[in-house]
Amino acid sequence: MEWRGRRGSGNIEDRRGVRGTRGASIGGVGGIGVIAVVVIGYFLGFDLTPLLNDSQTQSQQTGAPVEISDADKRAGQFVSVVLADTEEIWAGIFKQQLGETYVPAKLVLFKGVTNSPCGDASGATGPFYCPGDKKVYLDTDFFTTMSRQLGAGGDFAMAYVVAHEIGHHVQDELGILNKANEVRSQSSEADSNEISVRIELQADCLAGIWAREVQQTYGTIEKGDFDEAINAAKQIGDDTLQRNAGQVPMPESFTHGTSAQRSKWFIAGLKSGQLTACDTFRTNNL
Repeated sequence: MEWRGRRGSGNIEDRRGVRGTRGASIGGVGGIGVIAVVVIGYFLGFDLTPLLNDSQTQSQQTGAPVEISDADKRAGQFVSVVLADTEEIWAGIFKQQLGETYVPAKLVLFKGVTNSPCGDASGATGPFYCPGDKKVYLDTDFFTTMSRQLGAGGDFAMAYVVAHEIGHHVQDELGILNKANEVRSQSSEADSNEISVRIELQADCLAGIWAREVQQTYGTIEKGDFDEAINAAKQIGDDTLQRNAGQVPMPESFTHGTSAQRSKWFIAGLKSGQLTACDTFRTNNL
């Protein structure tokens, strides 16, 4: 993906310079990372699940400065360019396909841990969207985890992560995310998981729409970029993550969709470019 020298977004909130706070555990979010907590812990040799389960953690702030490396700076610049692309593209799609105005999300860059209205954001939880403040939370170290531990390298794989999280913001803007989470809160665990899968697959489809428009609008897609995104979608499928963690895949526990489903819905958005092609809630063929 050609991104250097291009316009970045003004909606970046950079918290990487200071060590952040810790608050309550994450709830009501949309993202790639939560289902990957156990898997990432497996690769790193730590049990990270308490980060999701401890809802009584007291807020703490060290205030210690954090060193920002050249790699951190490049990653921040890359994310800023991708975010700018999402803003322009979704503004156009909302106007053309819906006759509505798109209000962009903010994206919080952090290192280590920070807090949000949805609870702690950390490298363990991975990127996520918080509807409480309409912000995406991202520690760019997750890109390293994707490449080295999850087998999902490449700049467009990283762009897919950002686009997927912005897809949750699009769902929020359309009123889909709130309704879906409301139904989830009143459902059994099995039904709640199924709704979660549909939420995530729709965000994958929306990321596909974005990828299509990047190519048509900017012409910045390079050979192999789409393949990187499709591979990333496959590598973070529930079945693949569980299998790589030495587990037998348990479909009833899936919350993000299988590798086949995630790549299928990304491709659906990529091919169609239409919001109507991303209705994962009215199909029996996920």
